[in-house]
Amino acid sequence: MGAELWDLWFPNAGATGVPFARARVDGAVASDLVLVHAAPPALDVDVRADDGTRIARGHGLERGAPGPMSFLVRNGDAILLEDGWPTADDLGRLVILPGGEAGILTAWWHADDLRSWRWQVEFSNSLD
Repeated sequence: MGAELWDLWFPNAGATGVPFARARVDGAVASDLVLVHAAPPALDVDVRADDGTRIARGHGLERGAPGPMSFLVRNGDAILLEDGWPTADDLGRLVILPGGEAGILTAWWHADDLRSWRWQVEFSNSLD
C-alpha cells in the first residue's frame, strides 16, 4: 500500500464549505481506522491514492457526541464517522490534526467524567 491523501472538508461553513485538514500519509499506517482531533460537527472525506484515484469517500458525516477525537472508519470504499474516546487499543494509530499534520498516537488518558484528557502524538517527516 502506498501513500494516500486524506482530504477532510467542513461542508457547513461559508458558502461552499472550507477545508479542515489535508494529510498525505502511508496507507498502511492509515489502515481501516484513523483518529481525527477536534473534528467539526460535519465532515466530507475523500481518500485518494498517490495517482489521484479516489479510493474511499464519506460525505455528510456528522458527529453525534462531543469529545476531542472522532474515528474515521474505512469499510471498503466507504468512510464512516464514529464518536468515541481512544483507549489503549488505539495507541499506534494515525491521528490527523486540524490543518493536516498527521502523527501517531503514543499515549492517551482521560478522566472518568470525560472533562479532562492528556495525550501524546509522535510526528515524523521525510523529504522523500
